[in-house]
Amino acid sequence: MSVPVVHGPVAFDVERYLHEQSEAILERVRRFDNKLYLEFGGKLIFDYHAARVLPGFDPNVKMRLLHRLRDKTEIVVCIHAGDIERRKVRADFGITYDSDAMKLIDDLREHGLPVRGVVVTRYADQPAARVFRNQLERRDVPVYVHRAIAGYAVDVDRTVSDEGCGSNPYVETTRPLVVVTAPGPNSGKLATCLSQVYHEHRRGVRAGYAKFETFPIWNLPLRHPVNVAYEAATAELKDVNMIDPFHLEAYGVGSVNYNRDVEAFPLLRRILERISGQKDLYRSPTDMGVNRAGFAITDDAAARRAASLELVRRYYRYACEHQLGQVDAEAVRRIEALMEEIGVRTDDRTVVRPARAAADAARDRPGKGNRGVFVGAAIELPDGSVVSACNSPNMHAAAALMLNALKRLASLPPGLDLLSPAVFDAIAELKRTAYGRTSPSLDLEETLTALGISSTHNPAARLAVEKLPALRGCEVHLTHMVSAGDQKVIRRLGLNLTMAPSFESERLFTS
Repeated sequence: MSVPVVHGPVAFDVERYLHEQSEAILERVRRFDNKLYLEFGGKLIFDYHAARVLPGFDPNVKMRLLHRLRDKTEIVVCIHAGDIERRKVRADFGITYDSDAMKLIDDLREHGLPVRGVVVTRYADQPAARVFRNQLERRDVPVYVHRAIAGYAVDVDRTVSDEGCGSNPYVETTRPLVVVTAPGPNSGKLATCLSQVYHEHRRGVRAGYAKFETFPIWNLPLRHPVNVAYEAATAELKDVNMIDPFHLEAYGVGSVNYNRDVEAFPLLRRILERISGQKDLYRSPTDMGVNRAGFAITDDAAARRAASLELVRRYYRYACEHQLGQVDAEAVRRIEALMEEIGVRTDDRTVVRPARAAADAARDRPGKGNRGVFVGAAIELPDGSVVSACNSPNMHAAAALMLNALKRLASLPPGLDLLSPAVFDAIAELKRTAYGRTSPSLDLEETLTALGISSTHNPAARLAVEKLPALRGCEVHLTHMVSAGDQKVIRRLGLNLTMAPSFESERLFTS
């Protein structure tokens, strides 16, 4: 698997974490008659939030962990039927949850990890969920549907009965460790785990439940920036970190958890005790978790710095989503309050001011700019230098920025044209005649494609193309919300993107 790109101090020891976390999981498996349902909180693969707040953390460390335990492990994937119906999108990839679930199955299979089935939770015959189910079943992926349980969790007697957990179909599993994962939060992972544990006990297997959650990190201070960044990441869910009162009462030791787990613990403990017939399986939500991430932090100052800057990224993301009508203003206000608490400003993100300056400079330059909006862009390169650009009649801001950055990395003259005017003219003519487009401006994908073709006969373009991998992990900011196509290519290049919550056009519809 690929090694994460880190520009700056490393704050996390991946190998130490892999060793400690795998040992902790195996110990938990042994505690429960060699059958454990492990709920995976957060993202199973491509956990870029963790990689940003803990420099050195591998976004695919969970997959590496499961690869170590692959002979003992099988997977169950959950997805909420309502998320399929609403076409909920995973922001870092720009793909819907149902597409992400399919991608997740492909990735797991490629790593030799068997997927025993997909559970569609809170299923109520939603049309889109029914189509998703049909698609998987026709590709020989087992699909199980769980309908909503009346009085779930609150009514313990009904939840722990054949009308509750027992009404859900049992997913056949054979290995000691069953990982229950999902494309995102609120996907029904816990309910699926409880249903499986209920069926296992009915079959005479003393199975157990535990939770794998990276954040908040229980043995860091409550208001440590890494934990505060978790609050920022879930601002729309209104999650709040807090001291685990059950752990404090049981052991006299403070540990950090979050409100939903703490609030749910008394009922969850009763449900697990009712299923198993055993008391004190867990004395606190912290006990229930398996999380050794805090023990692998090697540079606290670097982690604090990285997590503080993550708040700025989250602010820009939620501010843009608010402009698009996807979240309410309260989510943005929560991020602003957290930034004030930590003492971080938007300008602390290195690329923000240069991007604004690029837009201002283009606007003030007579006869050189666009007739419309001036979009400024900036990127911080691996050596710490910053390159900026602005949109023009020929190119989008992101496209101009990439060319400028590649010229800097390849030590090419700033004024050198990597693409000839003939290339621009040919693409503009194609867009006009074949696609009916009136704007000749090249987007980022068109520009990189043209650069790749030019590299076959242009040595300077070839040098620039060879530097593309060096952009991975770099920070980028744009002064406006740019097209979805440009955003997608920026993500594919592995760049950390923020955008100011301003529209680059007054048009309501953009293709």
